Amino acid sequence: MKTLRVIAVASVLVAALGTYVLQAQAQNGAGAPTTARPMPADIQGLRPAPGFTLMDQKGNPVKLSDFAGKVVVLEWTNTECPFVQRHYKAGTMATLAKSFAPRGVVWLAINSSYFMNQEKNAAWVEKQQIAYPVLDDHEGKVGHAYGAKTSPHMFIIDAKGNIVYQGAIDNDPTGEKKETAVNYVAQALDEVLAGKPVAVPETRSYGCSVKYPPEPT
Repeated sequence: MKTLRVIAVASVLVAALGTYVLQAQAQNGAGAPTTARPMPADIQGLRPAPGFTLMDQKGNPVKLSDFAGKVVVLEWTNTECPFVQRHYKAGTMATLAKSFAPRGVVWLAINSSYFMNQEKNAAWVEKQQIAYPVLDDHEGKVGHAYGAKTSPHMFIIDAKGNIVYQGAIDNDPTGEKKETAVNYVAQALDEVLAGKPVAVPETRSYGCSVKYPPEPT
């Protein structure tokens, strides 16, 4: 009889503990989609950045390994995407690239649109007066390796070769926040260059879907 009482009490305690855990998960947003959630540095799931060699708009090969030991920003772009065009008109990427260049940050744009090529990228660079390389990935191999979903989709690689940020350029998909918008890339770069862990290592990117080559039927 005493054994049965012990088992009953234990069952109640287990059930109560399970309820508490579920409530705590709900309060912390576990399993729910989020646009920006800070992650403690000791549990950040860093992954090595996939290496690549792509041709820039001038026909020069650009290897990620050429920038070993440096912080690199990858910007997925699409000349026909309204989101990209808005940011280029506002100078979002150009201003960031220029402001962080003196601190040794390398900025590369990658165009994974299947209908683009080196010549078309060159025309885009000239029209937009882009100061950094635009790399041709019209086969989509590098885009798939990184899991790029939208244009723009941003990735920051630290000096050790790990992806420390991926996601949106900012928290202003509609372009209405302007002065109050939070630029996630600038925030992450400041932290990386200061030797700090990135407080928000991942956000949900927004923009046009990357126009990968159609899969063969």
